[in-house]
Amino acid sequence: MFSGGFDDVGIRFFAYFCRMKIYCFDEMIERRGTDCLKYDRLDRYFGNKDLMPFWVADMDFRTPDFIVDALKERCEHPVFGYTFPSDAYTESIRRWVHALYGWEVRSEWLSFIPGVVKGIALALEYFTRPGDKVIIQPPVYHPFRIVPESLHRQVVYNPLRLRDGVYEMDFEQLESVIDGDCKALILSSPHNPAGIVWKKETLKTLAEICHRRHLLVIADEIHAEMSYPAFAHHPFPTVSDKAAECSITFMAPSKTFNIAGIVSSYAIVPDDVLRRAFYAFLTAGEFHEGTLFSYIAATAAYTHGAEWRRQMLDYVRGNMSLVDTFLRESLPQIRLYPPQASFLAWLDCRELHLSQPELVRLVEDGAGLAFNSGVMFGKEGAGFMRMNVGCPRSLVEKALHALKQATEGREKGD
Repeated sequence: MFSGGFDDVGIRFFAYFCRMKIYCFDEMIERRGTDCLKYDRLDRYFGNKDLMPFWVADMDFRTPDFIVDALKERCEHPVFGYTFPSDAYTESIRRWVHALYGWEVRSEWLSFIPGVVKGIALALEYFTRPGDKVIIQPPVYHPFRIVPESLHRQVVYNPLRLRDGVYEMDFEQLESVIDGDCKALILSSPHNPAGIVWKKETLKTLAEICHRRHLLVIADEIHAEMSYPAFAHHPFPTVSDKAAECSITFMAPSKTFNIAGIVSSYAIVPDDVLRRAFYAFLTAGEFHEGTLFSYIAATAAYTHGAEWRRQMLDYVRGNMSLVDTFLRESLPQIRLYPPQASFLAWLDCRELHLSQPELVRLVEDGAGLAFNSGVMFGKEGAGFMRMNVGCPRSLVEKALHALKQATEGREKGD
């Protein structure tokens, strides 16, 4: 028996805890045979369909039941005709963004976009011309390079600076590479692949430079909702008036709630001039019109997803902690760059003293694992590999032991 009993607050907390659903992230779900890129395209991308996949940036967790149930309920209606974004959809985004970042987003600032990478392409297509220069900060998500090049824009590199083991933006070099042909900078925030949650002062400095030099900042913030609790994500337009005046921000629930196969991205553009111009362009091609299931999935995620997000992040952080501890204790030649967001582990393998092809062979042929090679994100990623730990912990453990065994075997000359 409890000697003192519960007070009213204790009773309410106990009742809440009893009602709170505990989600399971240890469940093994077979994804092969579902036209799943992560599993069913291993042969095409790696030449080996039997590798354990830790590459594509989606998670192996079950999509939350409140999203699945919302989709099922809508499927009970036999007509899937033209649709529009309901007030509930718009309000769910506004409430979610305010709850996470304290940002009061107006309804008119919002627009559906058909994917964040597609949004980047659309922004570049409208605001720049062939031959214009677009700045990226490698090592960084590879479509930042591929998209501008495919649109016949020139890519200008302002690499992140790795100083004392910490990535920083190199503002001095940024100023030096900007010329009259530079029209845009693509920002990864939080950063992919390193999982950096940029400090407010860093973003303010970036905004000041870009505003003064007339650069449009295209902010990819698809991992924003996956910032760890100790690190505050600052949406780029919120850091200063200048940031709001020179930027377009893209967000989505897709990474957080594992619904990448349902296009659910959206743009936020506070500046009137940029917004009217860009949204008129989107409207002309009907790019602003989402699908029926996009609206339903996003609304369900943002209305009911706070607790699922909290538990998922706790689990992912546990996986990251496992990677960090294992490497420190059992495989010190490889180090985890300390992540502040997301389920992507940026592994520093430089102390193995291997060329990048040798490193890839060690991971794939030796350990039987499919990671992303660091050079995918730019030459600055040489000596690194990206590992997706958004999966059951048992798989992470299995991968780490396989990597250790392969590394020890190579050192012994096996």
